[in-house]
Parts: sequence; structure tokens; C-alpha cells
Amino acid sequence: MLKPMAWLCGVLLMGAISISMTSGALAHDVQTDALRITHPFATPTPPGAENGAAYVDITAFSDPVTLIGASSAASNSVELHDMQMNGDMMQMRHVDEIRIEAGETYTMRPGGGFHLMLLGLTGPLKEGERFPLTLTFAEQGDVDIEVWIQSAQEGSEAADGHHH
Repeated sequence: MLKPMAWLCGVLLMGAISISMTSGALAHDVQTDALRITHPFATPTPPGAENGAAYVDITAFSDPVTLIGASSAASNSVELHDMQMNGDMMQMRHVDEIRIEAGETYTMRPGGGFHLMLLGLTGPLKEGERFPLTLTFAEQGDVDIEVWIQSAQEGSEAADGHHH
């Protein structure tokens, strides 16, 4: 039989763990009045890599939203990039903005299209870790999110699971 103090400590510990898990889940998907950002993730980098990439899904509600920038403590700078095939060559280019029309979701995934390029990483992106990222929107300013570092397949599948 547990002593009352041991029982109380156990209950408090379970409550703290429960709150911690809930707030972590809530912090990963972010919603404002204008938009929803779903399952931000980045792919792990090999040792010595100078740059990395992050991916987010952005849903615009009743009005269009325009992503115009990003920043993170994980890198010296973050740029909006687009990757497209040009014949046999994959080309990456910097873009000034990513516009999401009202009622639409833009899905970023490894392998092509828009992504967030993390330039000048402050350290390697290691699977299982997380880092903060701030997205700047023309219509509402900054939105802080937490990026999970996952394999391309795991991150893509988890993000896809948020869209039913």
C-alpha cells in the first residue's frame, strides 16, 4: 500500500507529464484567426552540412495569406525557396513570398516545390530533436512554431496524417 505522500507525488507527476505532453502537441500545430500551420518538420543533415531544409503545411482560412520570411536560431538565415525540374536538372531558386489562397492548403514536402532553406546551420539537424522557427506573414506578422527533425518519409507521413 502506498503512503499518502508517495501517492500524492505519483498523482502530481502523472499530471505534470500529461500537461507537458498536451502542451507539446499543441505547440506543434499552430492556428491563428487567419491560418493554420500543420506539422512543421525538417530533415536530418549529415555531419558538416552547412544548410538544411524545413517543411510546413499552411492553410489559409477566409482570406489569402502570404508568407514573406522566416528566421530561426538553428541557422544564420532562412530563405523561402522553390525547387523545380528544368529538363534533367533540379533547380532551386529563392522566392520573395509564398501566397496561399483562401480555403487552400499549401503542402511543403521534400523532393520539390517550396521549402524553407536553413542557411548557415548553427549545428547539425539531428533526428528526434526540435528547434524554434518564426514565420513572417504579410497580413499578420510573426508566428512562432516548433520544428521536429524527422526523416523525410516519417515527417511527410505525419504531416499528411493531419489532413483528413
